[in-house]
Amino acid sequence: MTAHGTLTGKIALVTGASRGIGRAIAQRFAAEGALVVATARSIGQSDDEPGTLAETVSLIRRQGGSAIALAADLEDPAQRDNLVAQAAKAAGGLDILVNNAGMAEYSRVEPMPLEIFDKTVEHYLRIPFVLSRAAIPLMRTRGAGWILNLGSVTALSPSRPYQDFDRAGGVTAYAAAKAAINRFTEGLAAELEADNIAVNSVAPSTAIRTPGSERYIPDGYPTEPVEYLVETALALCSVPARLRTGHIAHSLHFPLAHGLDVRTLDGQGMLPPPVIPSWAHPGLNHELSAR
Repeated sequence: MTAHGTLTGKIALVTGASRGIGRAIAQRFAAEGALVVATARSIGQSDDEPGTLAETVSLIRRQGGSAIALAADLEDPAQRDNLVAQAAKAAGGLDILVNNAGMAEYSRVEPMPLEIFDKTVEHYLRIPFVLSRAAIPLMRTRGAGWILNLGSVTALSPSRPYQDFDRAGGVTAYAAAKAAINRFTEGLAAELEADNIAVNSVAPSTAIRTPGSERYIPDGYPTEPVEYLVETALALCSVPARLRTGHIAHSLHFPLAHGLDVRTLDGQGMLPPPVIPSWAHPGLNHELSAR
C-alpha cells in the first residue's frame, strides 16, 4: 500500500510509536512506502495508557505497509545507546529518525522535584541528542538522511499581557526544554547540510489530544486533528537538505504556507486546508509569509 510512494525504499525509526503522534507518523510514513521501525518501552501493554507497539505494527500491516516493532526503554542508558544500531540492523539501514518519545509532568517551578526536571531535560534534549548522534554516520553512508524532532508551541515566549494559562504555570521547564530542542535542531541542521542530512522540528500549532496529553487539556478545549502535523512531518522528511532544513514548523501554519495537500493517515483520503484559529500564538504568523 503506497499512496504516492514518497518514502519508497526509505527506513524510518519512530520513537514513542505505540500511540498518539508517534503512531500517526509511523502509519503515514508507512503509507508512503517507508519501512517503519516503531519503538516504545515494550511491544505489549506496559502501563495504564491505551496503545501498544504490537497494535501499531498490526495497523500498518493491515493497510499494506511494512513495520517492525522494537522495544526500548529510552530511560535505560544501555537500551537508549543501542537503539539506533539495533534498528538499522533489523531493517537494513536508516534514513529517517523521528524523535517523538517523551514524558510530560507539568509543575510550577517552586514545587517541582529535581527528579522531574532532570527527566524532562533527559527526554526532550538528551535522548534526541544521543539518538541523533548515533544516526548521523548511518545516514552519511547512505548519502542522505532526515532527523525530525517533536517541538511544542510552548517553546514560544508567553504573550503579554500574560494569559491565565501562563500565570497558572506548570509548563515552564517543559517549554524550556522544547525551546532548547528547537535551537539544537537549527544548529545541527547547519552542521549536517553539507552531508545532505536534513534536521527539522515540528510542533502542533495549538494542541493535539493524545493519550499522553489528554490529562492536561481541559474538557471542551478545541484541539486540532493530528493529520496536519503528520503531513508536515512527511514534508520535512522527504525533501533534500539543500531545499528544506533547519525549519521550526507548526502543524497548521506550515501546510497552509506551503500549499500542502493534507491526507488521512492511510494516505487515501483528503482533509480540508487548515484554518488558523484565533487562539493560535501570534508569534507563529511569520510562517505564513512563505506563501
